[in-house]
Amino acid sequence: MKRSIQVTMWSMAAAALLVAPVMAQQVKIGVVDYGRLMEESAQAKAVQDVLRGEFAPKNTQLQQEQATLKAREEKLQKDGATMSADQRSKSEKELRDGVRELARKQSEAQDDFNARRQEEMTRLQRTLIEEVRTYAKAQNFDVIIAEGVIYATPAVDITPAILTALQARPARPTASAPKPPAKP
Repeated sequence: MKRSIQVTMWSMAAAALLVAPVMAQQVKIGVVDYGRLMEESAQAKAVQDVLRGEFAPKNTQLQQEQATLKAREEKLQKDGATMSADQRSKSEKELRDGVRELARKQSEAQDDFNARRQEEMTRLQRTLIEEVRTYAKAQNFDVIIAEGVIYATPAVDITPAILTALQARPARPTASAPKPPAKP
């Protein structure tokens, strides 16, 4: 027990000796609101535009299919009383199959969108991190904190400066976006 107290005391003394030189020099700390960069940067807006443009035709097609199914359902409800049992049964089955097929297509489209969005967000995150690092090195920051900050004064918040630096960079769409298939 006495031995562990001695080890603890020596450890604390050694830590104090190591921290003293660091405390003697001025440490320059900056804070970045990473969420704000992800929302407000021109690069983030370009990613959103690319994804919107890439998936808009598929969304339009799915909406048209949904409207067609709704019209068929309304027609079945309206004409169902005058149809024969076989016709009504056949129409109901076709409608159910159409609804199932539409749900499958919507699920696939959502999965495709999520995968592409994840690719683009990963690429965007790399760009933002690199810009923060470049800025921090150029401005001689020792530490940049991005996550877990509960409060920071505007004096240490470098988010506006990073946004300005990002504005100076081209907000080009990514080159990896797949080309839409040619219309036959």
